[in-house]
Amino acid sequence: MLRTHNCGELSEKDIGKPVALCGWVGARRDHGQLIFIDLRDGYGITQIVFNPERDKALHKQGEMLRSEFVVRVEGTLERRPANTENDRIPTGRVEIIVTKIEILNESITPPFEIMDAISVTEESRLKYRYLDLRRPLMQKSLRLRHKVCKLTRDYFDSKDFIEVETPVLTKSTPEGARDYLVPSRLNPGMFYALPQSPQLFKQLMMVASLDRYFQIAKCFRDEDLRADRQPEFTQIDIEMSFVTEEDIFELSEGLMKKLFKEAVGVDLKTPFPRMTYAEAMARFGCDKPDTRFGMELAEISGIVEKSKFKIFQEAVKSKGRVIALAAKGCGSYSRGQIDELTEFVKGCGAKGLANFKVEKGLLTSQIDKFFSKEELSAIKDASLASDGDMVFIVADKERIAYDAMSALRKLLGNRLGLIDEKRFDLLWVVDFPLFKYNEEGKRWESEHHPFTSCRPDDVKFLDRPDDLRNVRSRSYDLVINGTEMGSGSIRIHEKSMQERIFRIIGLGEEEARARFGFLLDAFKFGAPPHGGVAFGLDRLLTFFVGCESIRDVIAFPKSQRAFCPLTSAPSHVDQRQLDELSIRIKK
Repeated sequence: MLRTHNCGELSEKDIGKPVALCGWVGARRDHGQLIFIDLRDGYGITQIVFNPERDKALHKQGEMLRSEFVVRVEGTLERRPANTENDRIPTGRVEIIVTKIEILNESITPPFEIMDAISVTEESRLKYRYLDLRRPLMQKSLRLRHKVCKLTRDYFDSKDFIEVETPVLTKSTPEGARDYLVPSRLNPGMFYALPQSPQLFKQLMMVASLDRYFQIAKCFRDEDLRADRQPEFTQIDIEMSFVTEEDIFELSEGLMKKLFKEAVGVDLKTPFPRMTYAEAMARFGCDKPDTRFGMELAEISGIVEKSKFKIFQEAVKSKGRVIALAAKGCGSYSRGQIDELTEFVKGCGAKGLANFKVEKGLLTSQIDKFFSKEELSAIKDASLASDGDMVFIVADKERIAYDAMSALRKLLGNRLGLIDEKRFDLLWVVDFPLFKYNEEGKRWESEHHPFTSCRPDDVKFLDRPDDLRNVRSRSYDLVINGTEMGSGSIRIHEKSMQERIFRIIGLGEEEARARFGFLLDAFKFGAPPHGGVAFGLDRLLTFFVGCESIRDVIAFPKSQRAFCPLTSAPSHVDQRQLDELSIRIKK
């Protein structure tokens, strides 16, 4: 080895020892004639010192060093002089007096400083990702990712699971996001798809009697990107046979408790609370509620349906919703602040935002004349408003009203400082609808995916088109601080039921066979009852690291345009490659 130690492990117990280190030149400080350099590698920083009184020629070499030069140094470890210690780093009480130096490689001036606190665009960070990854914060994130993966594997191994790799080149079965397609040279005109998840293969493994499977799996989805989305991402994928929801919950809670405790020192209380989808929508307006703060929503459709305010009347008549929110302490908001919030909810699709100030136990507003005293009092009571609050109301289609008020609640929660950023609230959301209605296509679709079982009590509704919205699924989401961290379900395991669900969502027999014939055939051979769940590893790590974007916990992520500034992928390919694949680019 070129080194005796790494730059993060030397301490006072090593004083007096001859040592050799390799690393990159970091911060440099000239104190008179003494030169101090922070030598950095992937493990930490050690201060090295060039003293001309000991070796003038060596000091001259030290003067030649520039930022990010790669060097090897030899020297003796000494204690730092009194009052010069740096207790912010593990090696801060010692330093190396250099006796020999070798420049292993030089560096041009980097486009940004290699330090945690940098002011640089994300595009620049991604273009020079190999430099960005030298920063201690990024090193720490990737090492934590490794630790979480190891803890996960150890946990499932202790529970008698086996890790099985599923294919990356598979069949295109689009039922959600767009597939990434891969042309086949040996089968002209035909395509593989990169898997959106290992869903069908893990179900086939249950048919194969493997019983307990997990995988830290790569998944691919061609969808519009946000801070918590990437075209390729990683999930902790789990499937088990002969289980109920309770088994999935117990196993998952054990995993989360272990990861939070051993990765970031947070002791979670189990079992996690549970909330039905209907309750989550009614109280928070979304199926992934942030329960770290109150300020819950209140539906007041029944209170205002006979009021003289036409906007509310018409919303109720058209089977929409009128949703209220009491913003604590916002009664003093100016017209400008209210207008800003109105534009915000319009951005969520809402037509407008009504508001009432609470003063001396009464609601006052420019539109209060359209409501009786009894109606105003009922609105105040339903929204749990008190003096000094502002009651905001949206009246619109159900989905728009909930989306707008849920977003407004989150916005105000942040602005008013109601959220404890050090707190972790985990809960299960259960009893999702099995179907959702596509207004544009005038057809029913699966809320999650078409392999999800329905509640036994609701099977009777499957033959009643008007009652399909009442069918509850045996699915569940794990939510952390308002973010969906995992999703799963008890699966369909009977061929006849699977075909029945396909018919309801508009998949005829021929199309169902073309897409999922291999799954239906497998079910003929005795598929066990089974279920599973998958957790987003990248999203989970953002909580552990404390960052906003999953790009900060992935080594080589894509930009929000699904572009890699580092490699310039995707890129054009030459005509010869296209000809081999029988592909012609449409101009």
